[in-house]
Amino acid sequence: MNNVSCTLTPQIASYDELVEKLKRSKVVNYYLLDIDNFSNINNAYGYEVGDKILSQISRYLHIVKPESTLLYKFNADKFVLIDERKMDSKEIVKVVDAILSFFSQTELLIDNKLELKVSLSIGISIGEGLKNISNAELAIKELRKSKRNHYHIYDKKSPFILSQEKNIYWILKIKDAVANENIVAYFQPIINNKTKKIEKYECLARLKDDDEIISPYLFMDAARLTGNLSYVTKSLIIQSFRKFTNTDFEFSINITGEDFLLGYLEFFLLRNVEKYNIAPSRVVLEMLEDITSLSNGSILKQLNSLREHGFKIAIDDFGAENSNLSRLLEIQPDYLKIDGAFIKNIVEDIKSQIIVDAIVLICKKSNIKMIAEFIHNEEVQKRVQALGIEYSQGFYFGEPKPDLIELSVSV
Repeated sequence: MNNVSCTLTPQIASYDELVEKLKRSKVVNYYLLDIDNFSNINNAYGYEVGDKILSQISRYLHIVKPESTLLYKFNADKFVLIDERKMDSKEIVKVVDAILSFFSQTELLIDNKLELKVSLSIGISIGEGLKNISNAELAIKELRKSKRNHYHIYDKKSPFILSQEKNIYWILKIKDAVANENIVAYFQPIINNKTKKIEKYECLARLKDDDEIISPYLFMDAARLTGNLSYVTKSLIIQSFRKFTNTDFEFSINITGEDFLLGYLEFFLLRNVEKYNIAPSRVVLEMLEDITSLSNGSILKQLNSLREHGFKIAIDDFGAENSNLSRLLEIQPDYLKIDGAFIKNIVEDIKSQIIVDAIVLICKKSNIKMIAEFIHNEEVQKRVQALGIEYSQGFYFGEPKPDLIELSVSV
């Protein structure tokens, strides 16, 4: 094993010089070298040691890289090699294997007392211009889903890259929707199974794109990535309060973990309660079941405070993979929405029947009212009523619409 202490560092070209080089070049072999877990080194030993490690890595790269390549500093813990030779895949792999092998066998010696090893992840892009920068980043991102201390060549046809491009598309869409106020509220009725009447509505976010209305399943991840989840929630609250001002309906609004972590929810809800003259008891805050993990104590504190103001609490998708009975009893929600995956199959699937039976028993003993989602036909609705589930929701009664609707089926 090599053990080397370096004191002199050859000059290395800057990021700006890299950009200018790419602008002038045609097809190049672009290698992005990212030091694995470098933030851990900074945290453990301090930034001064981190800088010395980067200096040594730079020197070693000058030694191990092919003479035909140019070396650039990309940012804090990344370097770039550019090779303008026409190379086949075997030649490219030979270059990265030599670099990876060198660092796997070499210990860095800092100030003649600290010895440590580093590993690299290498993303490779073969192409023209500045697009190499993002392509190599995506190659590393795909690589690190499964391993480190290795390399990956960008392939625009890989499932991972296709999914990333789809995410980028929706990120741009959500940014445009936020800028142009194109997040719109839709409303789906919830039926009281005793009175057979619409008693409440769930308020759902949609994205308006020209004449098309987009489901949240397509854009909510993009909203999360761009930090716009709270904007979606706030927009939904304002539109819903406005819609229900002159009605007697109860209505539910979906709340995310980010809304709680940002700490704005109580103030924003109370401000709109006053503005639109809505009694808090008519507002149900519907949380995804995974929020009920409540590892953050402030979330439970906020829930208790909202309940004291009169707001009601519902847990959505109960019975899914994150279900936690002890947390359910701790929160004591007013409503529990049974995961639609079990309701839609309840007639023919024995496992769904067993799970729903268990949830019904728990809720009856805990005085929690239930809402069955995904009611799509009369047979499922009859089974839900027979179980004593208090409320039903689904396309059988009505799809989400921009306006409140009349009940179109007899129950």
